[in-house]
Amino acid sequence: MDYMDSGLRYTPTSDKDWDTSVQFLPASDNKKFEKKKGKKVGAVIGVVIFAAVVALMTGLLVWHFHFRKDVRVKRMYSGSMRITNQVFDNDYENSSTQAFKMLAKQVTDQLKSIYSKSPQLSKYYVGSAVQAFSEGSVIAYYLSEFKVPAGQEASVDKAMSDVDKLADKERRTFTRPHNSLALEDVMSSALDTRLFMTSFKTHLKFTEHTRPDKTTYIQSPGFPNSPYPPQAFMEWQLRADPGYIIKLKFDTVNLEEDCKNDFVKIYDSLVAIENRVMEEMCGYYSPSEPLTFLSSGNVMLVTMATNEEKNFPGFRAEVTQIKRKTKAATCGGQLKGAKGTFSSPNFPNYYPPSTECQWTIEVPEGKGVKVTFKKFLLSEPGLEQSKDCPKDYVDFNGNKVCGEQPDGTVTDTSSTNTMTVTFNSDASYVDRGFTAEYEAVDVKDPCPQQFQCKNQKCISKALTCDGWNDCGDMSDELKCTCKSDSITCKNGLCKPMFWKCDGVDDCGDGTDEKGCGGCKSGEMMCKNNKCVSEKKRCDGRNDCGDGSDELDCGTSRVSCTDLTYKCKDNTCLSKVNPECDGTQDCEDGSDEENCDCGRSMFKTSRIVGGQNADEGEFPWQVSLHVKNSGHVCGASIISPKWLVTAAHCVQDDGRLRLSQPETWEAYLGLHAQSNVGKTVVKKNLKKIIPHPNYNAYTYDNDIALMELDSPVTYSDYIKPVCMPAPQHDFPSGHSVWITGWGATREGGYGATVLQKAQVRIINGTVCNKLMEGQITSRMLCAGVLAGGVDACQGDSGGPLSSPSGSRMFLAGVVSWGDGCARRNKPGVYTTVTKYRGWIQQHTGV
Repeated sequence: MDYMDSGLRYTPTSDKDWDTSVQFLPASDNKKFEKKKGKKVGAVIGVVIFAAVVALMTGLLVWHFHFRKDVRVKRMYSGSMRITNQVFDNDYENSSTQAFKMLAKQVTDQLKSIYSKSPQLSKYYVGSAVQAFSEGSVIAYYLSEFKVPAGQEASVDKAMSDVDKLADKERRTFTRPHNSLALEDVMSSALDTRLFMTSFKTHLKFTEHTRPDKTTYIQSPGFPNSPYPPQAFMEWQLRADPGYIIKLKFDTVNLEEDCKNDFVKIYDSLVAIENRVMEEMCGYYSPSEPLTFLSSGNVMLVTMATNEEKNFPGFRAEVTQIKRKTKAATCGGQLKGAKGTFSSPNFPNYYPPSTECQWTIEVPEGKGVKVTFKKFLLSEPGLEQSKDCPKDYVDFNGNKVCGEQPDGTVTDTSSTNTMTVTFNSDASYVDRGFTAEYEAVDVKDPCPQQFQCKNQKCISKALTCDGWNDCGDMSDELKCTCKSDSITCKNGLCKPMFWKCDGVDDCGDGTDEKGCGGCKSGEMMCKNNKCVSEKKRCDGRNDCGDGSDELDCGTSRVSCTDLTYKCKDNTCLSKVNPECDGTQDCEDGSDEENCDCGRSMFKTSRIVGGQNADEGEFPWQVSLHVKNSGHVCGASIISPKWLVTAAHCVQDDGRLRLSQPETWEAYLGLHAQSNVGKTVVKKNLKKIIPHPNYNAYTYDNDIALMELDSPVTYSDYIKPVCMPAPQHDFPSGHSVWITGWGATREGGYGATVLQKAQVRIINGTVCNKLMEGQITSRMLCAGVLAGGVDACQGDSGGPLSSPSGSRMFLAGVVSWGDGCARRNKPGVYTTVTKYRGWIQQHTGV
């Protein structure tokens, strides 16, 4: 690996802030202004004083209007140009060769000539430096520096964005030298200001040229044994042979979470051109996360910038070159048959920039082509809500689609037996892409005995007008006549009757929460359902009786009630859920103690396939195995020695002594049941403590504690979940996560890979009606009442994880339910807040 001890190679030769073309007036003849001796000394003194005052004022005005206003800011622009009358020479790879220097001088001279064609640029231009050359004929990569008056940055940015027009103007100049470079594809953009900060103490530059069948690695300095250097800018210029492209595969990315501080940026270029950036990364990515990028040509640039604090291990990536026509890098073609699949290049990894593919699909005569995108991830920063798709998109059957779309909702059917699908990616920012399937269907009846959504998706007719967006485009919920057992919302939607008066606006227009016999206008409802005037909220008096009118009032100390958070010094806070939120609210700091919990070390990302949890996403999840029998229940880590699970998991079952510690093995850090790798720790148990009041018939008090035979050492894959305070509020409608290896369907087999599902906490009164009066005050309901998402057999004892800020709290323990994922039948969980005293008594947590 070649090491270069410099970063940006160009250093301005002058630090003057003024325009050197300004001419100063010659000095006047001073003798003309010599004062003659006057008769009155007082008059002379008066004139002198007056002149001094005028001079002072003039000086101040000159300073104010000339120098003070002439504040200039440094602007850096990066760009590239294709030199068509030159042939690439291997010496151009090395910046120290004479060939490189001679061509670089020609490029910088010509850039100066190009900028001279623009009044906005010529006045402020400082200089340029060539950073690299690559094949095709010869591509030059450069940096240009300007000193721009404050407030003029936008006009200079605009002029630089039109640099290709300036180059064309320069090309048509009659006085142009005969040996000038013939330029095409001249482009430029403002350099990311974070890349030329004056605070950088270290600049490092590396170069790599891969070869066929050769694997090289690039990594941040010090990786993996020491943190990367602070206040540093680093860049890796990567090259492949002509006819090849670069494949960059990260096996580790571990940086500070905030990209404003430390980040890695990847460019489809040899210089940091912002409209050639492929991706920006920070935080910690799981090794199971696919992070593989392909270049569009034979060059790529990786940059890394760090600030002065919180430095991490950094990154390591594998660099190889693959043929441009390889299967991973190509797409499109003819697709024939009754059904089949196709995907964007490199899926489920990132597709390359500047790519265009076209598939022509043909099914048997007399049929139509139905295309359904199972995954669709074509998102770009800042364009998440874009409708006209100006960047990356898929065009099929007259539809132009981009962004991130729900699974299976992008679909259409042709009226003939052929369809053309086009995929286009521009030069900047890439994404995972898509995978799609096509099938031959009856054009007259593409959804036999089913309902056809507006987006061509087929669903069961029973799912129409039931309050659930099963189509994904709401077409199954439009033009409905609501059934007698449904709520008719004013906006025309139908919602299940059991959602009426549950405290959540399910209609979207408040219809289901009106006429509930609740509080009048101008009143608030207390937690105990009492109504008090809104004016009494936060007035310093406990008008509700339970103190709920004085919660979240911005006051630090309040009288203690069952709803207020109590600090260790026995003072109470009005703030709801203050623990581990990053702000010290208790004077003794006790609300921020023991907060190394509830966080995955890995950056959360979209799951490309199914509802598999990412590796390390829920590091407090435990798999409980009966020895020699496999997975039986789940559990949650709450400390190095203690787990929380369900009491019904540890009840003796015939000859199976589930109440005895020696029956069990606990697997911590496990992701796939079939792969007990090096990240997994297997522990035996020392003690099992079921709740003494557990009722095997009602499942009331369904909670148990397990003590490990020795403390576990935390890792990226093994961490505790945050324990909520007794007063922690988990409101109805709040989204929470269920996880486990349980059966993926009722009566089915257990999952191999840890599954996750996002569900919603359901109002206790509503849930009690649904579950026919079986819900106690120590139970919590959560689910998606449409069915299809729920915990199931084998998930018992596992966590119901509730996000709060950047952490997860243990809201519940998987307890029981009526079947699995049945419509209108939520999962029932043991409410952890009800047992905080009992848990602390036995575990100290």
